[in-house]
Amino acid sequence: MDKRLLTIQDISCVGQCSLTVALPVISACGIETAILPSSVLSNHTAKGFTTWTFCDLTEEMPKILNQWMKDGITFDAFYTGYVSKSQIPYILSIMEKTARRGALRIVDPVMADNGMLYKGFDDDFPQEMLKLCKNADVVLPNITEASLMLGMPYIAEGYDKAYVEEMLHRLYDMGAKNVVLTGVSFEPGKLGVACFDGEKTEFYFNEHLNASKHGTGDCYASAFAGALMRGKSLIEAASIAADFVVEAIRLTLDDEDHWYGVKFEKALPYLISRL
Repeated sequence: MDKRLLTIQDISCVGQCSLTVALPVISACGIETAILPSSVLSNHTAKGFTTWTFCDLTEEMPKILNQWMKDGITFDAFYTGYVSKSQIPYILSIMEKTARRGALRIVDPVMADNGMLYKGFDDDFPQEMLKLCKNADVVLPNITEASLMLGMPYIAEGYDKAYVEEMLHRLYDMGAKNVVLTGVSFEPGKLGVACFDGEKTEFYFNEHLNASKHGTGDCYASAFAGALMRGKSLIEAASIAADFVVEAIRLTLDDEDHWYGVKFEKALPYLISRL
């Protein structure tokens, strides 16, 4: 039986993020990709768009689960992205009731960056997100998200390996089986990830391009999930995903009008070649 992954996150209809990234990227990895939208937005909410529409789909989640259970629909993996606090209990129930034997749980705790929670999240949200992370096979926080969930001070730059390793170990001790910390940098011009599987810590770094692009975290997590489902090891999947994001950014740099995301579609042949 072919593997089937369910990804749960929002749909921003325009903006190259969330489900509009996850579905094509994971599908390109050769994995059947089912979706459960947490909400629908006309476009993403980052700077550049002035307004947007928003439709919350929380109430649909238990209805969809009931239908899936009637039809015996199950999944080999789950990958969660941007979700709300009220949706977390439903997501845990979906994971419990539709998981095939050995199903993977991949959690990208999307909620913060640059030391701050995203608009719309309350201060208690990081502790709610821990409920998903505690049961995860892999968690994919950035440094801000890890610091908020752990109650550690956020250090923007100049931190050392001990700081990163404390985050990895503490997230592991809270129940995550594997931890991939993104946005790690120990020197100018290099940006990468730190992986911990409960025994060893591994690092991977690539070129740090001087560009801030929306949706790169979604590109990373989606490529990681696809590579992991294709049998790549933790560090292999983390490295492939990092390289894919760099390639997508590089293919976008010469287009000043493309400010709302990265041209990940043009980087999909590169991703497929790495698998």
